[in-house]
Amino acid sequence: MKVVCIDGYNLALATGSGIATYARTLLNGVRTAGFDRQILHAPHSPIPDDPLLKEVMTGDARWRRITAMATPRPNRRIQAALARLGRPAQFVAPSGHVLWPEHGEAPDAEGFWLSRDLYRIANRAFSNDRVVTPLRFRSGPGAPDVMHWTWPTPVKARATPNIYTIHDLIPLKLPHTTLDDKRRFLDLCRRIVRDADHIVAVSETTRQDLIRMLGADERRITTTWQSADLPATVTGRTEVEVAREIESTFALPWKGYFVHFGAIEPKKNLGRLVEAYLRSGSETPLVVIGGKAWMDEQESGFLTELIAGGLGAGGRMRKYDYMPRGVLLDLVRGARATLFPSLYEGFGLPVLESMMLGTPVMASNAGSLPEIAADAAVLIDPYDIEDMARGLRTLDADAGLRTELSIRGKARAAHFSPAAYAERLSSLYRGLGLNAAS
Repeated sequence: MKVVCIDGYNLALATGSGIATYARTLLNGVRTAGFDRQILHAPHSPIPDDPLLKEVMTGDARWRRITAMATPRPNRRIQAALARLGRPAQFVAPSGHVLWPEHGEAPDAEGFWLSRDLYRIANRAFSNDRVVTPLRFRSGPGAPDVMHWTWPTPVKARATPNIYTIHDLIPLKLPHTTLDDKRRFLDLCRRIVRDADHIVAVSETTRQDLIRMLGADERRITTTWQSADLPATVTGRTEVEVAREIESTFALPWKGYFVHFGAIEPKKNLGRLVEAYLRSGSETPLVVIGGKAWMDEQESGFLTELIAGGLGAGGRMRKYDYMPRGVLLDLVRGARATLFPSLYEGFGLPVLESMMLGTPVMASNAGSLPEIAADAAVLIDPYDIEDMARGLRTLDADAGLRTELSIRGKARAAHFSPAAYAERLSSLYRGLGLNAAS
């Protein structure tokens, strides 16, 4: 069976990320499409010779970044210089003896590769010298049939096609909303556009940005969109069960509050959303769920002050930095509507997840969000606070519209179902000469 390997860089993040969610969904899609899966990890510690200990290290790298002691600066510079010569990867075959946090005894891939410090060294080498690090697959079954990088990575595998997913060009489209090194980001994206065997875009919006801004060859870019895997423990519960839990845990009524969720950063537009909520005059509580990201103070500062002044603690506004995924999805399912007025998105997973759960959505008319939501959301100008307030008042007052949006949302979400996503992946890999059965 043909093998697709993906990088484990974001899968190893302790708190996860949007790209980590994408990587997990990609793994599931690859399996559904009929291919074997491998994951490439890059632990900081030396890789042992003992097969069992090697597998233990793989499990450790899968779920958290190992904090290594600071390496002397001269050695770091030497490592970066040597990156141009390439980094080796060693194969690890799962034995079934090591327990895995998400799946018990069953790992979520058929094999793993370990390359010590690959991502850290490669990123440093590109930042210092614009070197793309070659990767050599050693031992084991040989190189995978495809290496699928889940984000713009300054690494290129040898002896196998390289696919790179580019989620968005926000550091270039909205430079004031990110702390990225814009020159580095542009150079890396241009290198990928030039050298990749193929590029995946998560929306047609991102695909067009790549063509227009970077001159990418449209024949070498495929839009797969994304999907979302909602656990049966969430979707299988009745409305009565979910409503009871929300009421007892949060003292919130079923369909009696608005929700905004996602990392707090400038592009999420939380500051304007709070202003629009206040201007709307709504008495329906607003629940904000999201951890601090970069430049979050200007977005969450006003909300924090309002809550401190008495609008929180069970009142009209609440803020939670973190919530277990199951609890978060229950709150989204029980909300009157999801409010997602982002300035720009490459995809907009909160919109899809809300539609899948039957929750109406108010989203911005910018970036990919109109593409994802189509006619299944109230679309507003994310820079116009009054327009946002009008949309919020409409959703608050019109039960018939909310019912219609819930029906349309579920229908629209079917376009991004796991099965549809797997078929798009299968078509992508077939285009590179891979057939799952061969």
